[in-house]
Amino acid sequence: MHDIRTIRENPALWDAALQRRGVEAQSSSVLSIDEERRAAIHAAETAQAEQNKASKEVGKAKASGDEAEFERLRALVGEKKAEVAAMQARAKELDAQLTEMLMGIPNLPYDDIPDGADEDDNVEIHRWGTPGSYDFKPLEHYELPGVKSGMDFETAAKLSGARFVVLSGAVARIHRALAQFMLDTHTEENGLTETWTPVLVRDEMMQGTGQLPKFGEDSYQTREGWWLVPTAEVTLTNIVNGLTVDEDTLPRRYVAHTQCFRSEAGSAGRDTAGMLRQHQFEKVEMVSVTHPDKSREELDRMTGCAQGILEKLGLPYRTVVLCTGDMGFGARRTHDIEVWLPGQDSYREISSVSVCGDFQARRMNARFKPAGGGKPDWLHTLNGSGLAVGRCLIAVLENGQQADGSVKLPEALHPWLGGKTTLTADGKLV
Repeated sequence: MHDIRTIRENPALWDAALQRRGVEAQSSSVLSIDEERRAAIHAAETAQAEQNKASKEVGKAKASGDEAEFERLRALVGEKKAEVAAMQARAKELDAQLTEMLMGIPNLPYDDIPDGADEDDNVEIHRWGTPGSYDFKPLEHYELPGVKSGMDFETAAKLSGARFVVLSGAVARIHRALAQFMLDTHTEENGLTETWTPVLVRDEMMQGTGQLPKFGEDSYQTREGWWLVPTAEVTLTNIVNGLTVDEDTLPRRYVAHTQCFRSEAGSAGRDTAGMLRQHQFEKVEMVSVTHPDKSREELDRMTGCAQGILEKLGLPYRTVVLCTGDMGFGARRTHDIEVWLPGQDSYREISSVSVCGDFQARRMNARFKPAGGGKPDWLHTLNGSGLAVGRCLIAVLENGQQADGSVKLPEALHPWLGGKTTLTADGKLV
């Protein structure tokens, strides 16, 4: 959420930053409500002071026997009391309107973010590995002979509908091994704290990270009112919701492996084949909570953690910085990591790492207490996939495919597969 003081101090600069994101100027509407809210607060305080003064005079008038003055002052107290209540109610109403408006406005991009309308304007900042060459036409993951028996979309459709999958046998084991490999790497080498969190959350938690109120249609809600998390970013970030933590506990770095759920609203017809875009999927999610001075540095660190997983698996990738028109709602800067998929002959997103500044912290009321004393300040938050497990499975299968229909599995994964190195064309691990 935005700082209203920043908008008051430089509305033109704030509007210009929003317009870089393709959002029309908002400061006039925001400040109009803010001014009316502040006027209502001032009126309530003035009426309260007048009420207090009149209340003190009532007793004096009664004691002096001035019945007319006593009645006048008593009426004035009642009048001011009603006025205070009305102004306080109006101020509360306007405060709710202002909060709702600010919660619906996206974060401001950093100055160094490239301007652009969509993904075509993203800028590549890093590339690793060389896509393999094949003496045969590479297949997509769901077409591979060894995969077909372990990746069942028909049964999933019977159970749940489109965009679900049933994994079994060797394919399910590779999928599980990838998640364990990611968790162990992040905890043992990257210094993240493994965390297990619920996948059902309250409205306030979705609001805290920006999924509500604007993007409710992208997620699923139960009859009891809980939301199924679209990513563990929601739970991991909200660990500090409502807290004021000590500066010397920063940074806090979390990682969790969870089921994730997305309605994929607005993506009809996109990536319907295979398991690239599913309603239910798994991710290993990273979240960092930092001092404001360290958040930009932490973004590069987290990006390196995600890139390192792909490098260990020998999967070619490229990293792009998203342009202003392609950034997520809560981000100030985002690095997308795109893995090479030979079956599609293209790079596809496998991780998105974002720094949000104090945008989420303000929504969550999350602060830190400076070590040297002084007023508590807002925390900075970051999140990123480390990685999307299903998409990593796709990349491993497609990049390791052989002419005989088998799949050569990455050496780094062998210890998590009991030493097995290959998925055979008939779907077995050997």
